[in-house]
Amino acid sequence: MLGNNKIRRTISAITGIAVLCVASLTAMAAPGDVKADITVNGQVTVNGQPAVSNSTVVSGSTITTGANSSAVIGLANNGRVELMPETSLTLRFTENSIVAMLSSGKVQISNRAGIGATVTTRSATVVADAGQANLFTVDIGCGDDIKCAQTLVQTTNGLVTLKSGKTTKQVAAGTDAVAGGSQTGCKPCFRPGSAPPVAIAGIGAGALAAILVGVGAAAVAAIIYGKKNRIEQDGPVIVVSPIQ
Repeated sequence: MLGNNKIRRTISAITGIAVLCVASLTAMAAPGDVKADITVNGQVTVNGQPAVSNSTVVSGSTITTGANSSAVIGLANNGRVELMPETSLTLRFTENSIVAMLSSGKVQISNRAGIGATVTTRSATVVADAGQANLFTVDIGCGDDIKCAQTLVQTTNGLVTLKSGKTTKQVAAGTDAVAGGSQTGCKPCFRPGSAPPVAIAGIGAGALAAILVGVGAAAVAAIIYGKKNRIEQDGPVIVVSPIQ
C-alpha cells in the first residue's frame, strides 16, 4: 500500500513537471516575443541606444532617427516600417499586427494581406485595410503645438482609414487626406513635397488652367511678333537658289 502511494506521488510529480515545461515553451513562442531586424542609415537609436544594421528589434521598442538619417524595420513576410529623418515612434508587432505610435516625423508602412497595420498620432488614428496589401505614409509635420497637431496620410497602394474625433475618411490608393490643425491660428507644417498642393484663393482648378493656357498663348504670340518685327527691321530675307 505504501509502495503504491509512492508510485502515485512520483507520477504526479512527473506530470506536473511536464505541464510546466509545456507552459514555458508556449510562453517562449508567444507573439510578444516576435522579433524584427533593423537597417540604419546615419544616426539612429533604439530605446536610446545607438543602433547598427542587422541588429534585432523587439516589440515595444522606441526607434528615433536623427537629421538626414533613416531606418527600416523588416518584419519578415509581414511587412516593413521605414522611418524618415527626424522621426520617433514606438513600434509593437505580433504575428498578425503592426502598431506604431508616431510622436514626431514621418513613417512609411507596408503590410501584406492578413496583417493589420495601425498608426496612432496626437490628432488621429490611421488603420489599414487588413484584407489587402497596403503601402502608405503618415506625416505629423514639424509642429510641437498639440492644439495644431496635424496628420497627413498618403496612400500608394491599398486602402486606409483616417479617423480623427468623429470624422472618418477613406484614403484610397493615389489619394491623401489631412486631419487636425483646424483651430484658428494653425498653419500647415509638413516637410517639402509632403503636403497636398494648396489652391489659390478665389481661383478654381478650371480657371487656373485657363490662366495657364492664356499665359502660354501670350508667350507664343510674343515670340512670333518678335520674329516678325525683326524681319521688318532688317528687310526681307533673300533666298538664293542653288541652280542660279
